[in-house]
Amino acid sequence: MRGSDQAEAPEQEINKESTVKKYVLLHYGFEKPTPEIMSAWSKWFGSIKDRIIDMGGHFSGGREVSKSGTKDLPLGLESITGFTIVSADSLDDAEKMAQSNPFISSIRVYEVMSK
Repeated sequence: MRGSDQAEAPEQEINKESTVKKYVLLHYGFEKPTPEIMSAWSKWFGSIKDRIIDMGGHFSGGREVSKSGTKDLPLGLESITGFTIVSADSLDDAEKMAQSNPFISSIRVYEVMSK
């Protein structure tokens, strides 16, 4: 019995993986982190840890490249400062996760379209 349970697990995992919807949470706004901000973010990540697909990361200054040229993008309140990829049942579900985030300025939520 035990052997057959183990044989079924990979197939179940594959099927589950193919039905998971992914959402990107784009974090906007930069404020120098304080211990209070870092603690709030840590608690938020802990509250959604079972839904995180990719912790993403924090961005530093960047550059925008367009037909009119390249310009530096310093960190500020209008900057994209990081991203997190999560699994959710719907855009509304992902929005609820974002609403509980201790964001600085805002979070934009986008569904990642599957192939």
